[in-house]
Amino acid sequence: MRRLLLRVAVLVLAAGVSQASPKAGSQTFVGSVSDSMCGVKHMMPGGDKACAEACMKAGAKYVLADAARNNVYNLSDQKKAAAYSGEK
Repeated sequence: MRRLLLRVAVLVLAAGVSQASPKAGSQTFVGSVSDSMCGVKHMMPGGDKACAEACMKAGAKYVLADAARNNVYNLSDQKKAAAYSGEK
């Protein structure tokens, strides 16, 4: 009887693990690619892209700006972010 209960417990545990999402700890962030000087709100005229690129020339880094939550997240891949400068 003990052996049967152990087998059932192992099967239940295995079924639970197999149904778990492979990205269980992942998060999704939504925002636009901005620069670390301006963050959420761009100050220069000419649009977000022009402002971000001008700030990048002045030494800023690309960030993800979430205007809805007023948060700014640093981006590790600056080359990839450059392709999306000023875009959501």
